[in-house]
Amino acid sequence: MFNESGSSPASGRFGHGEALDTLARSRPEGLKALAESVLEDFGDLRVIANRTGLVMVPMRDTVENVDFHLGEVLVSEAHIADEAGNVGYGMITGRDLERAMAMAVVDLAFSSGRSTAAITTFLETEAAALAERDAERMRGVEATRVEMETF
Repeated sequence: MFNESGSSPASGRFGHGEALDTLARSRPEGLKALAESVLEDFGDLRVIANRTGLVMVPMRDTVENVDFHLGEVLVSEAHIADEAGNVGYGMITGRDLERAMAMAVVDLAFSSGRSTAAITTFLETEAAALAERDAERMRGVEATRVEMETF
């Protein structure tokens, strides 16, 4: 479909995979507002896919060193293309098709070099917020850690 590891010349410090990861985990209201603002730069867009579905979650058993499927997760997916053939993709957990489509629009704009300053600013802001949220979660997890040697 497309190369997740590559980066467009306009992407700066964000590779495509990292940009998609940040967009998928970003706050919905900001993502949708950004998509609305960059959507004005496009002509007709072709919707390739806009659906919900279940995907398997792969995990690795670190003791046995084998892969297994943890279970299924409900996702919303959007896949679009512009008139030049550039594609945008969005997949998020849950049923919010509007958010998945917003992610696809922003991905399409970013990968085709449109509105890169606004998108880069959004990605940097959201990456910082996500890092803080992850650090807060890890502090909460650390508080519940049990040293098994003390039993």
